[in-house]
Amino acid sequence: AGPRTATALGYGAKGEAGLRGRTGRSGKEGPPGSRGPRGRKGQKGQAGPPGAPCQRAYAAFSVGRREGLHSSDDFQAVTFDTELVNLDSAFDLASGRFLCAVPGIYFLSLNVHTWNYKETYLHVMCNRRATAVLYAQPSERSVMQTQSLLLPLDAGDTVWVRMFQRDRDNAIYGEHGDLYITFSGHLVKPATEL
Repeated sequence: AGPRTATALGYGAKGEAGLRGRTGRSGKEGPPGSRGPRGRKGQKGQAGPPGAPCQRAYAAFSVGRREGLHSSDDFQAVTFDTELVNLDSAFDLASGRFLCAVPGIYFLSLNVHTWNYKETYLHVMCNRRATAVLYAQPSERSVMQTQSLLLPLDAGDTVWVRMFQRDRDNAIYGEHGDLYITFSGHLVKPATEL
């Protein structure tokens, strides 16, 4: 018997390839492969545009009055004649007012020298509101008095000192040679950082 052929086995000759069938559905995603080798370091990029300058907020004033003051009205603003520190000219000596431009928490301090046998009655004012009082009863001895406080201020607020006249002579002592009356304030923390 000779070699078996397709014809001998009952099969016909191989036909031509048919049309390609539709693609089947994708199988499940396999597990991630191992990490590939590290690539080469790229070239250094160009410098970017400069950033905005860092805004550092400052605000401070320290003023004084050399001349003593006696109350003449029920409510009287204390004015000042000596400028020690006045950043951005925010304190107006003639009106005795500090105009807040940088909102935030401020530390304020008022120092005065009392007058013998006279009452000392002052308010630290924020706009039209009395926030703190500095008071000394009449005495045969004059003393230094101080009042300090932390106060939140908004842009546009004014801080000033008001002398309050009652039934007694209200006065603060001063003389041209020395500085007995001072009013100071500085920004502790801007509102942007609160």
